[in-house]
Amino acid sequence: MHKKLWAAAAVVLLAAMAVGVPRGPASASSAAGDGWTGTWAASPWSTKGQGKSFEDQTLRQIVRTSIGGSAARIQLSNAFGTDAVTISDVHVADRVSGPAVDPSTDRSVTFGGRTSVTIPAGGKAISDETVFEVKPLTDVAVSFHVPDRITDPTAHLDSFQTNYVAAGNVAGDVTLTNFATNASYTLLANLDVRNSAAAGAVVTLGASITDEYVSSFDQNRRWPNDLAVRLAATGRVIGVLNQGVSGNAVLDNGGGQSMVNRFTRDVLDQPGVTWAAIADAPLNDLLGGNPPTGTQLTAALTGMIGAAHARGVRVLCATLTPFAGHERWTEAAETARAQYNAFVRGPGSDCDAVLDSDQATHDPADPRRFLPAFDIGDHLHPNNAGLQAIADAVDLSIFGAPTGPIVNPTTGIALRSRHNSKIVSADAAGEQPLIANRDAVGPWEEFDRVPQVDGTYVLRGHANGKYVTASATQPLIASSTTAGIEQRFRFVANADGSVSLQSVASGRYVAAEDGGAQPLIANRDSIGPWELFDVLPL
Repeated sequence: MHKKLWAAAAVVLLAAMAVGVPRGPASASSAAGDGWTGTWAASPWSTKGQGKSFEDQTLRQIVRTSIGGSAARIQLSNAFGTDAVTISDVHVADRVSGPAVDPSTDRSVTFGGRTSVTIPAGGKAISDETVFEVKPLTDVAVSFHVPDRITDPTAHLDSFQTNYVAAGNVAGDVTLTNFATNASYTLLANLDVRNSAAAGAVVTLGASITDEYVSSFDQNRRWPNDLAVRLAATGRVIGVLNQGVSGNAVLDNGGGQSMVNRFTRDVLDQPGVTWAAIADAPLNDLLGGNPPTGTQLTAALTGMIGAAHARGVRVLCATLTPFAGHERWTEAAETARAQYNAFVRGPGSDCDAVLDSDQATHDPADPRRFLPAFDIGDHLHPNNAGLQAIADAVDLSIFGAPTGPIVNPTTGIALRSRHNSKIVSADAAGEQPLIANRDAVGPWEEFDRVPQVDGTYVLRGHANGKYVTASATQPLIASSTTAGIEQRFRFVANADGSVSLQSVASGRYVAAEDGGAQPLIANRDSIGPWELFDVLPL
């Protein structure tokens, strides 16, 4: 039998074993199990043969939390190591910027009361509980010393996050000097928290679209990050654990172990897991020279669903995004993709919920292709706007009612008119309407972009702390102390990399009126040159 058929048969057997297992939602207490819930994770990979090594060096690695907690622990993985690995002097702290941390938050981490730990080949180490306030949606630095030479360490590659390596043991230093950087997570696999309000964690399992490939570097714009922001903005205290692996396939080993082979470790064994979101990895099966049929892929999906249900984990099944135009697209692959998507959407899949990534990202004029505004350019990977569209397509109600306070992370931005290259200002300290007439960014040109529950945003001016209000008959002005429908905007991604702002209240687009000579106003039914803006992060 072909190896793909063997794999499919094996997972179907898992499904058969799971028949009759209750699949009700886990409670917050049962979800946490031993009281721990994951706030961040990265799937371990083998780096054998890549020549990576460390000796008498400090690794400082930056992780983006999803939920907060009153205490923390870390997990280190030597899953693919051939020798034991020793690490020492482990620290956690709030990251300030670059390799710098806030010294008032620095805490030492122990393992069985010791400041060093030796992890056997193929094993992992879980730290002791550390009293450390983890904040939601923030950066935590995990630092440790590697005293002895290690070669080909277990790592997670291509993470689109800058991490740091410095000579000697400087794990407890406030900042690092003479450091090198990389984009991998080495030996570090998990950051877990204690939070009595946590309602469990959702593990996002997929390939490069889930992992972070081609999302903006150091910006945490992966769709699981975007999902974490949406959950926090509704008061849902649910960890989001990204277990994407670039190049990963469902049935064949390649970009890491196959999804089927890593499912138990990377999903079912994650702390506090209550949901598994099975996403884009089947696309890599379809990109091969001899792609499997849709039936083979759905058999593998059925097996993973059965294994999840046997452990009380519910499954959010994602449809496969389009990729016509990619150099390895074929009609046979498209047929299999359509079969897979039809199965996921159909009544017999046994999925507990559906994330329709395909519907959220395809071009209505040609559903086999990405909407141009979402295409990174290779016709396979979505850009930041496409990743946001996937996250926005998740029905948050499946995760139950809010269990904690609303967390609305703000992003500082400025807006520049693409037409006249001028910066938008809340003129006269916000007393006058917004106008694109400045050459540089100052306080009047700075805004907080605050995500809302429905996937829209409100803009709060730094000039006066008030929200920008849109009206079809009056110019935009930062005048409101509350955020309602007239203060909400959709940020519409355009094919040229610019964005257009659409008023939720009127459905009309914001224009730099008269080419920027007049104030901004939301009165356009379509997008033209005056409606194009660049978002400038602060």
